[in-house]
Amino acid sequence: MSLLARGDCVGERYVIEAEIGRGGMQEVYRALDDTLQRQVALKVPQDARAARKFRESAIISARVNHPNVAKTLDYLEDTGSFYLIEELVVGLNLREAASHFDRLDPHTVGHVLHHLARGVTASHRAGVVHRDLKPSNVLVAGGLSFDAIKITDFGIAKMAAHEIDEAVSGGEETTRSSRTAMNALAYVAPEVIRSPRTASQPADVWAIAAIAWELLTGTPPFGSGLQAVAAIVQGQKPDLPGRIASHAQFGGLSRQLHDLTMRCLEADPSHRPTAAELATLCDEVCYLPPVREMGTVEKYAAPTFGFIRSDAYEVTFFHTQNVLSDKGRPPVGTRVWYTKFTGQPRPRAIPVIPLKAPSPRSVH
Repeated sequence: MSLLARGDCVGERYVIEAEIGRGGMQEVYRALDDTLQRQVALKVPQDARAARKFRESAIISARVNHPNVAKTLDYLEDTGSFYLIEELVVGLNLREAASHFDRLDPHTVGHVLHHLARGVTASHRAGVVHRDLKPSNVLVAGGLSFDAIKITDFGIAKMAAHEIDEAVSGGEETTRSSRTAMNALAYVAPEVIRSPRTASQPADVWAIAAIAWELLTGTPPFGSGLQAVAAIVQGQKPDLPGRIASHAQFGGLSRQLHDLTMRCLEADPSHRPTAAELATLCDEVCYLPPVREMGTVEKYAAPTFGFIRSDAYEVTFFHTQNVLSDKGRPPVGTRVWYTKFTGQPRPRAIPVIPLKAPSPRSVH
């Protein structure tokens, strides 16, 4: 049951319009700032333990001002409740965006990694360590248009030391917060597992590399949940799957991103690049920004090339070597996500990424 309802007014200023999300420790609402007449994201803790972090989170996140970090706008306490106000980012979180695909193309992965490195660099320069970077704490403005990448939830959703201990020990606790901790283990650096209270800047670098690896390959680098703990502590870094490394069109960039992420997944924190160094390394990666369209494979004119009809009814040519899929060429009728370039007689699409078919439960 939601803590707030449409029409509720918080602090005699913020009018609730709709609930837009909830996590292990908080609920998030779209609200109207009645003073400045703008929409904002209003966050409220779900329990007392989360509430204790809200003021700290507001103070911490307000230090950071960067395009790749969601802006903290206000904090207030009203009738015994605590509220954090952030800029409203209309879109999806990175977990939701990635769920539309088996895996993302290396151009999109390079874009995400670069912008995460920039946002983390800004937070580290402000003396702020996130400590709980994971796909659900990264917002993708515009959804699959990838208009902007913004990091959120500094201090609110971070795992407290006892939460990490609970998850690693495999206790019987089944609260929302412990499930959140369990889901975050895939992105936790080995030094954090060994000593949760010592998490520092290198742990954030580890986390964004783990996120990038998962986007590139479709699976976290060391597995997920408790399975990840032993693999992370052992420090045996994963190899890039052959089907990805050898792809005729995307293999080169994928291998470059593999090398970059492996440098960030060094077991010894002192051997990892800083966030600023990672951002500089990403400056040298030649990737296409994900300016994408949605369309449907309309027909094949030959075994190796065909045509996509966009949602705006424009026809675009594509070659099967520019398709990122482990399942062969996408059948006619497949929904695809692609970048369009000028060509004659038709525009050309590269890359072309098939979308997952919707599950029966999501069909209305």
